Parts: sequence; structure tokens; C-alpha cells
Amino acid sequence: MRSPLIPASFDADDRNVVSAEHGQLVHRATIQQMERLAEQLYEVRPGVWCMVGNGLSNQTFVEGSEGLIVIDTGESVEEMQAALDAVRSHTSAPVVAVIYTHFHYCNGTTAVVEAGADTPIWGHELIADNLTRLAADVGPVAARGLIHQFGMSLPTDGPDGLVGAGLGRFYKNPAHGRGTPGHLPVTHPVAESITTTIAGLTVEMTHAPSDSNDSLNIFFPDLELCVNNIVWPALFNVFAIRGEEYRDPRILLTGIDAIAGFDPEHLVCAHGPPLSGRDEIRLGVTDARDAIQFLWDQTVRSINKGLTLGELIAEVRLPERFDRSYLTQQHYGLVEHHVRQIHVGLRGWFDGNEAELFPLPTIERSRRLIALAGGRGAVLEQVRTATTDGDLRWALELATWLVRSEAGPDGRVDGGSSDERAALAGVLRTIGQRTTSANIRNWTLTRALELEGSVDLSRHRGFRVSRGQVMTRTAATFVHALKTTIDPGLAADLDVHLGVAIGGELCGLHVRGGVAVPTTGQDADHTITMNLDTWADVVSGTTMLGDELAAGAVSIDGDETTVRAVLACFEVPSLRA
Repeated sequence: MRSPLIPASFDADDRNVVSAEHGQLVHRATIQQMERLAEQLYEVRPGVWCMVGNGLSNQTFVEGSEGLIVIDTGESVEEMQAALDAVRSHTSAPVVAVIYTHFHYCNGTTAVVEAGADTPIWGHELIADNLTRLAADVGPVAARGLIHQFGMSLPTDGPDGLVGAGLGRFYKNPAHGRGTPGHLPVTHPVAESITTTIAGLTVEMTHAPSDSNDSLNIFFPDLELCVNNIVWPALFNVFAIRGEEYRDPRILLTGIDAIAGFDPEHLVCAHGPPLSGRDEIRLGVTDARDAIQFLWDQTVRSINKGLTLGELIAEVRLPERFDRSYLTQQHYGLVEHHVRQIHVGLRGWFDGNEAELFPLPTIERSRRLIALAGGRGAVLEQVRTATTDGDLRWALELATWLVRSEAGPDGRVDGGSSDERAALAGVLRTIGQRTTSANIRNWTLTRALELEGSVDLSRHRGFRVSRGQVMTRTAATFVHALKTTIDPGLAADLDVHLGVAIGGELCGLHVRGGVAVPTTGQDADHTITMNLDTWADVVSGTTMLGDELAAGAVSIDGDETTVRAVLACFEVPSLRA
């Protein structure tokens, strides 16, 4: 007989919707999760402290005979400084080393290490590449994804007010303002595994891919302490709604198995409160591990049976066993999303559903479905009825037809009348209030506000880079990133190799037949030259290339008309003028 299953991540009614401190309407389980993640400096054991709730991630301090090891430095100098200030009431030991568990939380390092100092910084060898990749090719969509998933555009109070980020109280602590970047690169890279001595302590660092391929498990055998980035205060996120590369559950399991092999007395993660007690940790780690294997095994089992994605999400659900610990509850990502991601990661997007082989374009399909349902008025009425009845999945699909059947002002298929957009916003808001997942609440409410015109995300659609990002990367990073902004129609008849010399660094793009091929810039047909400050101003949109040319800050070796024609092919307004 099949064991009872954990229910879906949102309720059909509002029985669990409560009003939070600032009037936010939210599932009561989310309130409990945020209380679990409240700001607090934990003393894990003598000489070990973990700062929780200061941002999205934790900052951990381990004291050895030679000084203090800092593990992860958060999102900003201010975030790291706040954690350091808290721990200073317990120890005055100097910081003698930094370890990054992975590349997400390494941006406040200058709060504890002076730039240029010889303090060792440990981390996986892929961290630098990951920081560059995230900032360049997928920078715009990554930024938009963060805004949606972490509710960065939500108000602070009222029904739509931000409550939390699932793994932390917020993505960036508002008490820290915009935050000052303070990343320092790894000086002691780790490839697969290493055992060394840091601050007088034996430290084992093992490659353990999780939500990034550069994650490390860090074990201090003398302290019976493991610091990791896999066992989270929620079901591990195989799929991030903001969009990320595939996280293969089979690889994730190796890292969790390694933690089980350490059999630690104390467990500290990149997120959430620390755990102490070998038996409790064994149980939690086992459940976290088995939940991931369950999702993998049962998804593959169902794929082998021929189930489509629509069938998979109904078939594969976690049994009640996994509801006994917050470590496997849907406070962040969702089972049904993970199931779909496993299918895509393993088998691709085609699930055997014949209609998916050659689907109609979204706008055409939506129009035909609306006609089939009796017209726009009939669909709108059905949306309202389904929402009232708690049939939210159906209401969501119906309302989406209305919005995705017309183009919006920017040409994207995102139109509909004000009433139709309000109907979709209403369904999304209802789901957001009734879900246990902070990610889903933040995403649905942000989208609802956008539909209603209260939030404008247009600046996050298209190439966008900050001046600070440019100044901390190689010149080639964002020159080569321009390849994803080329308008193939404008570049169809071009065959020009353009060199770009920035602050003495040469790189280039060979624009030919609608593509821009990254090059070293050697033997270019034409070369444009400027210093790094000017390039940062131009590519970030702070100033226009034409103005810098006129001012003499940019020079061209070759034909200016041709160079301008090449630059006009890129959808970066500051390069076109």
C-alpha cells in the first residue's frame, strides 16, 4: 500500500494564510521558517560561531591556536563586518585565513582581509570562472531572476510585503544599504580534495557539487565539525526558479554521503541554523540525502514507464517520512519543479507528448484556445470562477492565455486588457499567499505587481552590466559578452574583425554573417582603443561612445565608418551613438 504523500506546495483555500508583522499575507509555515532563520550568532561549540540571519547566507568563524578562520563572507563588506562585529564579543583572535564554500557568498572579504595582504584564501578552483560567467553571458537574465525569486521589488509591508527568502531572511540585508563589493580572489585553489593545516587546525576540504559546481565540504576532525553547502534548512533545490544550470542529483548525493562519512558532532551549513548532536545530524543528513535520491529514482522510474511531464508532477511526490524535518520541507524549491528539472537534465525537453514536437507559437496557441473556450469574456469569467473555487492550476492556465495572446508595448507576448492582466495577477497573488515556498511567493507576487504596472522590470531585459562589474573583470569578459547582443539582421552582410584594446589588454570580435566570434584581437582589420575607466563608463551606459570619441578618450585605428557600423549591430545603446 502506498504511503501517505506530502501535499502540494500551496493550498486550495486560505486556511493557512496568516497576517505577518507588517500585514503581509503568507502561509503560516513560511512564518515559522523565518523564525527559524532569525538573526542570531550561534556558538556551535567552544571556538566555533555561526552568524545566521545577517543576509541570505551564514558567516562562520572557527578559532584555532594561530587565529580565526572565516568561512564565507556574504554579499557585501557591510554584511561581513556585521558578523565580525558580533563575533568580536567572544574572541579577539586575528583573522588568519578565509575559506569559501562556493562562489555565491564571497563578496565581503575585504572586511576581514586587506586587499594585497598575504592572508590565504581557500576555495575551489572554479570560483573565478563562475563569477565571470554569471556576470557576463547570462548577466541580465540572472539579475532578473534574482529580483523575482528573492522579492527584491516587493514592498516592505502590506499584503504583498516581503517576508523572507526561504534560506535566509532576505537576499541582501536592507540594513546594509546597496552594499559595498569586497571580493578577493582565491589564493589557494582546491581541485578535488585536500587535507591541510590552517590556523593550527587540521582541515579536510572535499569537492562536493551542490547548487554550484565549485562547492566544498569542509571538515575539522579535531572539532568534529563539518561546514557544507548541501544540507539546507529546506528541501535541496534541484531547480532554481530564477534559472540555473542543471544540478544533477546523482552528483549531489556524493557530497551528502561524504558528510555522513564524517559523522560529525556539529553541522554548519551555508544557510540556516547549525545542528549539534550526532544522532540528530545522522537523521537529518539521511533524510536530506534520501529525499534527493527518491526524487531521482522515482522520476526515472516514471520516465521509463513513458509518463509525460504533466503526468510526472502528479505521480512523483515525497512520502510523509520526509515531513518530519524542516531539512526536507518545501520552504524554498518544490518537488514538482525538481521532477521536471530532472527530466530535462536527463532526457531533454521532449517528454513524448506529441503536441510538444511542433507546438504553435505561444501567441497563436493562446488565441486559438480562447476561441475554443468561447472568447475572451468567457475565459475571463472562468478564471474568476476557478479562482473562487480554489482550482488555482486551471485558473492560472486560463488567465495566462489572455495575457499571452497579445503582444505588449515592448513587442514581447505579454499583453491583454487591464482586466485580463488583473485576473492573472489575482491568481498569482492567491498562490503566493497560500504556498509554503518563499521562492514561489516572491516570484508570483513580483509578477503580479508587474502585471498591474506597479513594478517595472524592463531595464533587466536586455544587456545590462554595472560599472563595478566591468572594473573587476578582464577587458575580454564584457567585450566577448557582446556576442549575445548582436542583431543578426544588421550584421548579416558584415565580415569585419574588430580589435578592442582596453588598458593595454587586447581582445576582439570577428563579426561575420550575423555572429560575433570572440578573438584575441590579433591581426584585426580595425582596432578601437580606450582605457578601462572609459570602457566601464561606455559599456555600463554611463556615457556614450560617440561622446568619448569626440572627447579623444577613444581612438580608432582603421575606418571609423566601418567600426561604427559594426558597433551599431549590438543592442547596447551606448555603443551605437
